[in-house]
Amino acid sequence: MSTTSRITAAALATAMGMTALAACGTSGGGSADAKTVTLVSHDSFNASKSVLAAFEKESGYKVRVLKGGDAGKAVNQAILSKGNPQGDVFFGIDNTLLSRGLDEDLFSPYEAKGLQHVPAGLQLDKARHRVTPLDYGDICVNYDRGYFARHKIAPPKTFDDLIKPRYKGLLVTENSATSSPGLAFQLATVAAYGKEGWQNYWKKLKANGVEVVDGWEQAYNQRFSGSAASKGKGDKPLVVSYASSPPAEVLGKKPAPKEAPTGVATGTCFRQIEFGGLLKGAKNEKGGKALLDFLLSRQFQEDEPLQMFVNPARADAKVPQVFTKYGATIGKPATLAPQTITKNREQWIKQWSSLVLK
Repeated sequence: MSTTSRITAAALATAMGMTALAACGTSGGGSADAKTVTLVSHDSFNASKSVLAAFEKESGYKVRVLKGGDAGKAVNQAILSKGNPQGDVFFGIDNTLLSRGLDEDLFSPYEAKGLQHVPAGLQLDKARHRVTPLDYGDICVNYDRGYFARHKIAPPKTFDDLIKPRYKGLLVTENSATSSPGLAFQLATVAAYGKEGWQNYWKKLKANGVEVVDGWEQAYNQRFSGSAASKGKGDKPLVVSYASSPPAEVLGKKPAPKEAPTGVATGTCFRQIEFGGLLKGAKNEKGGKALLDFLLSRQFQEDEPLQMFVNPARADAKVPQVFTKYGATIGKPATLAPQTITKNREQWIKQWSSLVLK
């Protein structure tokens, strides 16, 4: 959720003076030995060096991180390697993909320490504890304030705005089949227009020149004009990202600006919850359980906001001021019941692909 705007690990490390976690070792086979625990995740996973070191010192385990592309790709790889998982713990399966992981029997049940501090609304598998909620955020259209100021156009606020002629050719989004933010945005339109109306909406959005790319990194860091990472080369002033993306754009800037250079279209949001789980067949199950406890600890949870730009799952975790000052608070994000997503997701993705990509 991930997350929760995700600046690349390298950019975050530079801005915060911290070292990003590095993937190393072989491509499969779980942990190398009993003293190593392997975390499998998407490319946006990050934690500060000091927090990771504290866990390693306390637990005696060395953490190995394997990153597998966008969340959708990482989940697909986990499914392909089930029974002989690449690691011990998976971080980053969200509520749009959760049923796939559960239906494929990817996870072993484990009730992580500290779960009592997580609101019941985030615990989507609370009866069996196959996954643990670790963060949440809202996926929304972000806009480049400078672009709209220069062109004297009001930025969009709602889904209906995005199909207006004034915004033609300005939006880039992610592929629903390969990207969790892309899928979440599609689901948001289902929630907004219903099972019968969302396809008609996407026909209008396609006619209005929406661009589709594989994943968030490409959409935000390469195509979006408001991203510092694009260095002025992006030409799309609208992008599907996160309500917490704006803080990432002011991180490390001195003096601190009055507002972030990017804004959020608050009427286009979908609530995303990210989970972690102990992979079935993990080589180091004991280490995996210890790692899950750590991921839900206040130490890690309070590190998350400025590392991955997500909201911590724990209600008692503190959030940095820069995160709350510049991020957008979404009062009523769009949601869909997990069982509704489970029943319709694959069909909706196929319909979306046929409609938008052809």
